[in-house]
Amino acid sequence: MSNLFIKNENQQQWIDRLYELEEKFKSKSAEIDELSIFPKENVQELVKLGYTSSTLPKQFGGEGLSVYDMVLLQETLASFDANTALSVGWSLGVVGELFEKKLWPEEKLNFFANEVINGALVNRSVSEAQTGSPTRGGRPGTTAIKNADTWVLNGRKIFTTASPVLTYFLTSAWIEEKQKIGFFLVHRSLDGVSIEETWDVVSMRGTSSNDLVLNNVVVHETDLVELPEFASGGKINGWMLHIPATYLGIAQAARDYAVHFANTHAPNSLNGPIAQLPNVQQLIGEIDLELTKARFVIYGVASAYDHEATRDLLSNEIGVAKHIVTNSAIAIVDKAMRLVGAKSLQRTNPLQRYYRDVRAGLHNPPMDDMTIKKLALSALEEEKIKNLVNY
Repeated sequence: MSNLFIKNENQQQWIDRLYELEEKFKSKSAEIDELSIFPKENVQELVKLGYTSSTLPKQFGGEGLSVYDMVLLQETLASFDANTALSVGWSLGVVGELFEKKLWPEEKLNFFANEVINGALVNRSVSEAQTGSPTRGGRPGTTAIKNADTWVLNGRKIFTTASPVLTYFLTSAWIEEKQKIGFFLVHRSLDGVSIEETWDVVSMRGTSSNDLVLNNVVVHETDLVELPEFASGGKINGWMLHIPATYLGIAQAARDYAVHFANTHAPNSLNGPIAQLPNVQQLIGEIDLELTKARFVIYGVASAYDHEATRDLLSNEIGVAKHIVTNSAIAIVDKAMRLVGAKSLQRTNPLQRYYRDVRAGLHNPPMDDMTIKKLALSALEEEKIKNLVNY
């Protein structure tokens, strides 16, 4: 991590705390991937550190970290272990969004803040097999039916990242009587809540993004915490930058491995390491060019989001940052593997894991095609408005 992006003492202190866990987390990464096991001990370490409550505002007892702070720390954490970073990132982002936008009644926020301080983890459970990502506007098959002062929930959610350790599932459901989608706060201990272990993939194997099954789950009427105006979340949410931050961290790890390899690998056909070869230097230069581009984009957008004067000017930039960072990360890992050669395909080599993990970013929201489409529609609409004003 370049010091250029560390802006204050608090950020440096958090970075230092995370680096104390570096060796421990890195030493488990291969096993987490190989056996597809959730990094529960890593998450427990981060809870103990106070990291999982760090995006909670100070007035609610948290650290009050900003989006920029979160991106900085998530990038660092992901360079140690991507599965751990993405898993806790979802909870950090949900907490940050809830309290920044005051999405719930104050009484509920106070209750939930206390839960988070005491180690509770949360994720939104929104994706379903039939509808896919909610950003595409599908109506959930999960239903909520009112019964006196309770709601009865039935349905199945996919991609429930960090399912083994989540305390709460912020679950979307279709409310027929309101003809709207609502979000319900569901505790994992409730009757009818279960996790079906369906996560069997080639990348991010340790996130345990299993299915959440809701079978006649009864929650109190006050657990209907959100009735969003737009099913796909109309408001700009900078906390989603935790996603590209994770893939930037993977790219940094791949870059560091490739540079170390270039400086130390010395075949007998050369008088010294391969770092002296022009084609190797070309690859390293291209890698750092991509890293620099990606980093300035994500930190620029995060900084603009954190400042109220510029936040309202953002429209497509969160999606743009995710698109650029994710695709740059894929290119960086590819170039690192070209540099290292066939050794990068060995199962004992971390590059093959980075190669698989980094591609998962293409399937995290927002998807590339949606970002491009929104940019095009914005440009066309802007031009129409200009013509109307000038007419």
